[in-house]
Amino acid sequence: MKDSFGQDNVTPTGQPDQGEEVKKDFKGLLGSTRKFISELLDIRQNTDQEATREAIVADIPFKGHTAWILVCSIFIASVGLNANSTAVVIGAMLISPLMGPILGIGMSIAINDIDTLRRSLKNFTVMVVLSVLTAYLFFKLFPLRNESSELLARTAPDIRDVLIAFFGGLALVIARAKKGTIASVIFGVAIATALMPPLCTVGFGLAIGNLDYAGGAMYLFSINTVFIALATFLVLKLLRFPMVRYANSKRRRFIARLASLIAIGVMIPAGITFYDVFQESRFRAQAQEFISETIAIYQFEDNGRFMESLSEIDYQEDGVSILELVCMGDDPIPETVIETWKTRKNSYSKLADAELRIVQGSGEEDQRMRYVSELYESKKAELLGKDERIRLLEEELAKVGSLKDVMLPFAAISAEARANYEDLAGVGFSYTLQTDFQKTDTIPVFELRWKQGISTQQRAENLQKLTNWLKLRLANDKIQVREAVN
Repeated sequence: MKDSFGQDNVTPTGQPDQGEEVKKDFKGLLGSTRKFISELLDIRQNTDQEATREAIVADIPFKGHTAWILVCSIFIASVGLNANSTAVVIGAMLISPLMGPILGIGMSIAINDIDTLRRSLKNFTVMVVLSVLTAYLFFKLFPLRNESSELLARTAPDIRDVLIAFFGGLALVIARAKKGTIASVIFGVAIATALMPPLCTVGFGLAIGNLDYAGGAMYLFSINTVFIALATFLVLKLLRFPMVRYANSKRRRFIARLASLIAIGVMIPAGITFYDVFQESRFRAQAQEFISETIAIYQFEDNGRFMESLSEIDYQEDGVSILELVCMGDDPIPETVIETWKTRKNSYSKLADAELRIVQGSGEEDQRMRYVSELYESKKAELLGKDERIRLLEEELAKVGSLKDVMLPFAAISAEARANYEDLAGVGFSYTLQTDFQKTDTIPVFELRWKQGISTQQRAENLQKLTNWLKLRLANDKIQVREAVN
């Protein structure tokens, strides 16, 4: 290699310049790497455009065999969701023909084929209506309608559902475009995007009159549909599928503009949906982090605790979001602690404008029993079988038993004792632990203080009467009554 004066680049010892050699090697390495990556990721070379278009168009029609397959898959998915069986739900996804019209919508927009778009939209609408109607009738007529975890999982979409739908759509259309379609990819995308379960959940929500369930499930289905169609549109544009030509130039221009408007119309809601779901996901993630770092680690007095299952995180896109946290215990949480929690909440960017509500359970027995009952009902939907239901029920009953021991109506008991025994000056109450070195028991103990001037014999008689009355009144033979030591 020569320098700017036409001389060879050599060192004083007559050897070639090592720097120039390194540069040549580096450029060669970059070129080889670029070529390798280009060959690795290039999908145009092995694409059969005509076969791909024919395969997608062939899956659009909805009649005869396809209609019955859809009805059967709806019934299978509904039974699987009702029975909380993941395996059955997966089977329903594999046989569902819903994917055909969605790919048809994305392809027709990409290649400017308005006739295919019209047929795809018509068949897609019929499929959706038939699916929701079938699921509605099943859950309306079927006697068992438990809110299983498989059902509830389809009522609240988040950012992950958007990503699954988009990348699932990419994988599906790429597999469709390859010479020799990869069937395993198609089956895998059918499972991952899960188009059928949300429609079954819509029917379930309508059957039980819960529009929140129906709306959330339809929102999830809409996300899947839009992003699969969007992925199809982008891949076919990347692969440069030929546009449909029309003999009439005016009609061709009109169709091209219409297809472009529809494409923009699909991408704008998709972008808005992605942004909204992303913001809600950030809000809920920060809310969970706030709860775990503040409320969950708070040391409640006595039997107090944070009721996570009864708490609610309500995200409002336009209004005021709410964090309603339910706590239960004998002693109220100090206002200074609640103010500290609010200050901590405001340090999170997505929670700063949210309203923090601390709901504290009262000391009434029926109120606490209701809380425990609601807690069990809220967790019941998450259980996978009878054994877990029995275990949770036993745990909650044990908690109810302990609450019942603590919630002794001391104010009412002391008032009744004062009305029956005029010489009584005061009553104390506490629990004491006693053991015979084989087992330990908790004993309720009452301490009595008498007025001055009462005889020893009278005190002993009153003490015995009070002991018998308290055991009968509280239905507890373990109660002990003794005179207070002055």
